[in-house]
Amino acid sequence: MLIDSHCHLDFPDFAAERDDIVARAKAAGVGRLITISTHVARFDTYRQIAESYDNVWFTVGTHPHQAHDEPDVTADRLVELARHPRCIGIGEAGLDYHYDRSPRDVAARVFRTHIAAARETGLPLVIHARDADDDVAAILRDEMGKGAFKALLHCFTASRMLAETGLELGLYVSFSGVVTFKNSEELRAIARDVPLDRLLVETDAPFLAPMPYRGKRNEPAYVASTAAVLADVKGVSADELAHRTTANVLRLFSKMPPLASTGPA
Repeated sequence: MLIDSHCHLDFPDFAAERDDIVARAKAAGVGRLITISTHVARFDTYRQIAESYDNVWFTVGTHPHQAHDEPDVTADRLVELARHPRCIGIGEAGLDYHYDRSPRDVAARVFRTHIAAARETGLPLVIHARDADDDVAAILRDEMGKGAFKALLHCFTASRMLAETGLELGLYVSFSGVVTFKNSEELRAIARDVPLDRLLVETDAPFLAPMPYRGKRNEPAYVASTAAVLADVKGVSADELAHRTTANVLRLFSKMPPLASTGPA
């Protein structure tokens, strides 16, 4: 079984067929989904989606694109909301200098607030990092020095330096459909060097559909195509890749219940 560790089931792209999308994921062997928050103000939406399916969990947080809309959400507020039994992570939060939709100082402050919430709750922080490698690395080093927290670098497309910094600090690294693209040789080389016990797989759906679906709307079922490429990159079977990445999700997002045993009592 695979787990799509990062998708956005609340996005309008999925509204008319969410039941079918979740069902197609199950049929493709993607047994669990984590729908990721971009706005704290949409908490009730994420909660309702997760409560509607027995295999969907969610996070709470503010995407860096929306940091300027929610600059004053406190760590205490995030901690309070994260008490919901199906809320298993903080974020996504981080820095994005590609689009620069929020002032950089505001985004950095919001990022640190989310780190504080992750540290207090013990839940993992889902980190968005785009074209901001040096500042993300500096903040992670500084904050880890204040006290350990769990985190992952999601939809990794950044530099080897940031990957190595994250791994050194104990973070996990997640790859999306981008790793399947023809021109992603350098990214595949980074993925090859990420230890199997720190590797996650995701869709970031509805974005970044993997080959052979590139250019189409992405959905959680397609995580199987990304996993197949990662298995080849890592030199392991598809079953081994699924087993290892699922175990990693359950270890990192430890509030998610363990898989039910299928063996004898």
